[in-house]
Amino acid sequence: MFARSHGIKTNLKTFTTALALTTALTVGGLVYGQSATAADLPIPSGTYAVDPTHASVIWKVRHLGLADYTARFNTLDATLEFNAEDPAASSVDVTIDPASVDTDYPNAEQKDFNAELRGEQFFNTGEFPAITFKSTSIEITGDNTGTITGDLTLLGVTKPVTLDVTMNGYLEEHPFTKDAAIGFSGTTTVKRSEFGLDYGVPYVGDDVTVLIEAEFNRVP
Repeated sequence: MFARSHGIKTNLKTFTTALALTTALTVGGLVYGQSATAADLPIPSGTYAVDPTHASVIWKVRHLGLADYTARFNTLDATLEFNAEDPAASSVDVTIDPASVDTDYPNAEQKDFNAELRGEQFFNTGEFPAITFKSTSIEITGDNTGTITGDLTLLGVTKPVTLDVTMNGYLEEHPFTKDAAIGFSGTTTVKRSEFGLDYGVPYVGDDVTVLIEAEFNRVP
């Protein structure tokens, strides 16, 4: 009888603790991690700079038709000119350092694959030290989704590219910067051969899928 009573008390305590924790997390989420429609954002218009410690550019390409090979760029800079009253009138400017390519190659002591990708057959970073994207138009497609079309310049070749973008959430006051912040996810697919990066096609796929995560903090 005592064991049963003790078990009930233990379960009740566990349930109460879980309920309190869930409530705290829910309230915290409403205060610190809100989501909203693109047309109803309480955060101010202005210039927002990407937080490089909370941003990533990951790309993947099919290898021998078997599986996707995945890598990333570790160094990027981006500026968002945000128009809260008319988000479609916003603009974004991105610069990526191709020399920061990171494959996490498992046998680096035998082969420096990062260095190989920096070479002339691939990103040719000695001659082309930057990959850039400058938006030309933005279309709002849903409550928190849109497309961003812009000019992508890679290996000195500029082509129009469209990204599918989701606004993940915003902060009216970031707990560290004490100013507004906004976060996005984006994806696009480009044909690398159109930019002159055709080494290895078709054994290594022509289509490159790019996955972007980015937090932007308002510049005071």
